[in-house]
Amino acid sequence: MLVAVAVFPGTNCEIDTKYAFEKLGQDVVLVFHKEEKLPEGTDLVVLPGGFSYGDYLRSAAIAKFSPIMKAVIEFANKGGKVLGICNGFQMLVEARLLPGAMKRNENVHFISQFHHLKVIANNNTFLKKCAVGELLNVPIAHGEGSYYIDEAGLKELYANDQVLLTYCDENGNVKNPNGSVDSIAGVCNKNKNVFGLMPHPERAIEKILGSSDGVKMLEGFIN
Repeated sequence: MLVAVAVFPGTNCEIDTKYAFEKLGQDVVLVFHKEEKLPEGTDLVVLPGGFSYGDYLRSAAIAKFSPIMKAVIEFANKGGKVLGICNGFQMLVEARLLPGAMKRNENVHFISQFHHLKVIANNNTFLKKCAVGELLNVPIAHGEGSYYIDEAGLKELYANDQVLLTYCDENGNVKNPNGSVDSIAGVCNKNKNVFGLMPHPERAIEKILGSSDGVKMLEGFIN
């Protein structure tokens, strides 16, 4: 499988993401934001974490205008699989490939810590190797990660199994670190080929680093 990892000015998780997929035996290519095309044969596009364009104005609001994003949107609209992690999730929301919006964390502080997640739906590529209700321990690191969607939109997300992950404690009880609506940590689009989450699965692939729970999440993309 060929994984294309997009790199924007300020991106800082591209090497971690590349390492994670290479550790799973996949070919990975870094694609600079000024490129206008994705590599031939791309199977998965990843928009990694970081601070694209310094997060000035609004996180990822500028990144959506980068030349490579036209190719990413076209790829997604043709059914190609796209994963957005943290700042990448914000880009997918800004580009309207995913519904909703992002706000500052409820406590207006940057949060960097391990946090438990609950799997809400697994009838999708991303989480097909996880069980519904399974708890995962994955790092979060963001200042603008409070996911928002209105009541009608939230109802539609659940009706279509688009809510993938929610924040919880080690026992599965609700523990919301940033004020996200319904403690949502990750969603997908209706066609289930575009996925976004604020936590960092690429930082949870080795037990020596605190958790390997990210492995089965990223392995979902590997046939």
